[in-house]
Amino acid sequence: MNTSSSEKRTRRHAKVRSKISGSPERPRLSVFRSNKAMYAQLIDDTTGTTLAQADTSDVSAGNKTEKAKAVGLKIAELAKAKKIETVVFDRAGYLYAGRVKAVAEGAREGGLSF
Repeated sequence: MNTSSSEKRTRRHAKVRSKISGSPERPRLSVFRSNKAMYAQLIDDTTGTTLAQADTSDVSAGNKTEKAKAVGLKIAELAKAKKIETVVFDRAGYLYAGRVKAVAEGAREGGLSF
């Protein structure tokens, strides 16, 4: 049985989500990577609400990696406005490399700790 890469990612994401959860004090920073854009959300899993979100349409930068880093900086700025300093990073089954890593580095530069 051949499984597609998206099915494999979904399976990895389910494993990760079974171990991590966001709270109001320490929300989950979830990333989604499409071919053209990056999306980041701060999620409180106790109530199931999104506290803040940012994506590449919110920023203007150079290539995809630079835009991803700018998304990380933007989500950190929005988190600081809501007095959130620590988060749980949810890479959503993606490898911690490239644009996913750029979002994490941008969030750390913006002042979030995880």
